[in-house]
Amino acid sequence: MSEAQEAKKMAEKKASKEMEANSQPVNIDGMTWRDRYNFFVENITVEPMLACYVVPSVLASLATQNLNLEKACRVNLRYPSEVCDALTARRTENYAVEEREVQQLVANMGVWKTMLQSALPAFLIMFIGSWSDRWGKRKPCMLFPIVGEFMTVVGLMICTYFFYELPMEVSGLIEGFFPAITGGWFTMFMGIFSYIGDVTTLDVRTLRIGIVNVFCSLGIPIGLALSGILYKKIGFYGVFSVSAIMYIIAFYYGYKSIKEPKKLDKPTLPDQPCAFIRDFFNVRHLLDTFRVAFKKGESKRKKKVMLLMLVVMVVIGPMHGEMSVGYLFTRYRFNWDEVDFSIFSTYSMVTNLIGTSFSVGVFSHVLKFDDAIIGIYSSLSKILSSFVYGFATTSLVFYLGSLVEILNGTSFIAMRSIASKLVPTDELGKVNSLFGVCEALMPLLYGPMYNATYSATIHFMPGAFYILGGILTVPAVIIFAWMYLQSRRESKENTKVHMEKRTSVVADVILNAGTKETQMNIPITTPMLNGIRKSPSQEDTQIKEMQNGIVNQAFEDIGTDVSTGEDTIQKPSQNTIVVNEKVDKKGLNNSAYIHDEK
Repeated sequence: MSEAQEAKKMAEKKASKEMEANSQPVNIDGMTWRDRYNFFVENITVEPMLACYVVPSVLASLATQNLNLEKACRVNLRYPSEVCDALTARRTENYAVEEREVQQLVANMGVWKTMLQSALPAFLIMFIGSWSDRWGKRKPCMLFPIVGEFMTVVGLMICTYFFYELPMEVSGLIEGFFPAITGGWFTMFMGIFSYIGDVTTLDVRTLRIGIVNVFCSLGIPIGLALSGILYKKIGFYGVFSVSAIMYIIAFYYGYKSIKEPKKLDKPTLPDQPCAFIRDFFNVRHLLDTFRVAFKKGESKRKKKVMLLMLVVMVVIGPMHGEMSVGYLFTRYRFNWDEVDFSIFSTYSMVTNLIGTSFSVGVFSHVLKFDDAIIGIYSSLSKILSSFVYGFATTSLVFYLGSLVEILNGTSFIAMRSIASKLVPTDELGKVNSLFGVCEALMPLLYGPMYNATYSATIHFMPGAFYILGGILTVPAVIIFAWMYLQSRRESKENTKVHMEKRTSVVADVILNAGTKETQMNIPITTPMLNGIRKSPSQEDTQIKEMQNGIVNQAFEDIGTDVSTGEDTIQKPSQNTIVVNEKVDKKGLNNSAYIHDEK
């Protein structure tokens, strides 16, 4: 055996031992608080990197929108400095027309920018996921999006430096291009959850995924809360520099601290030109993923999977659309500035987190509500809040909209839960990748739709896009209601089938037992019809009356064992039947008879 083969064999043994160690169950409940703390510290992997990715992404978003507004006013429209300064300071009483023109220009750019940010990642994520599964590579899926975001903030600093030389469209192109070619948020989260599935055991996997969701849920409001304040204090250069530093920290931590999981059956590339490109963009691997959506199965599986894909679209879509024009709306409608919007965004995220925790903890865990019922409540919460937002004329009413929308966050959870119960575990990854594609495509559809709607209705009803989102969410209520009714119908049918099977089994046992008793001239009594084994005393009395005290011990165990439901008849020997000695009513002693069947 060559040295290379020996090294490969040793590496496979080491990887096998590591996988075996990871598969060992961990009893967290039996640990002391110190052991739990050590276990928590030792198992921290992707969470710090995720925090240093989410916070700067959200932190720079508000500064980026203000950069686009400033360039639209000063560079593209060439308004005088006093007009743009008044708009920046929110003194818009005498400049309503100029404010509207600036926002329309930014909203129109948002149409093609959103298409760029969504179309390319939606195309790439299918190939990236398949390649990552085949080769066991998770770190590139997490590190490349960080590189893309870092290049974005560097490009925005260049646009700030050459403020009057570069128009608004250049900053929009930089904002959309670099995250698109590196996968963006979609690829980052796909890599994170795949990595957690590789390195954790089943008993702690749910906990680890929950921790990742908490880091993301907390990182977004933290970034929103700091975005307006930091922009006021340190300006464009300060915000973009802080974001760039955090991206560098995230990349360094991910590169040094996160260990790539070992893969035993790693494929090899053929010795051909452009072998990596051929393998990466192999369409055959995508066909297996799409076959899952159109695969027929029990309980109308095909229809349910396709309807759930539609639910993803109508639930995730309005969120992306509102993010693209929400700040513009509050700036125009309520004359808010960056700090006002960041405070509201933080408040909205906190109320959403509280509502989601309550729905999952009380409705699902305690009250055991059906997943579809939770989805209905959540979708109705979104629909009602859209009318509150759309017709709000004061900041107080707009804040009340977040309370009406408090249950909206559970729609996606309900959808994921239903999907996990539809398909076997070996197809969950493929179904989730399809849902990820639908989610990635939604900014491509809803972003331009919301921007165009806001631009067209800003003169007479600027909140019309909220009403549009509420109307487009109605199909989710209908789909969840159909799934709930279908679930009840299937439950009744399953119960009916189960009872029919039990009845059939009991009937077969009774018929078999009855036939054997008839062959032995033993009457079928009520206990036998009920499937209950007669006691020996009952059998002795009954048989004595029929056979003058002669009891055949070989047939004493006729009946059905209640514990197993199986026939417990003990057959006599092939040649003889032994009859025990018994004394009949006349006192005659009958010796054991030996009857030769021959």
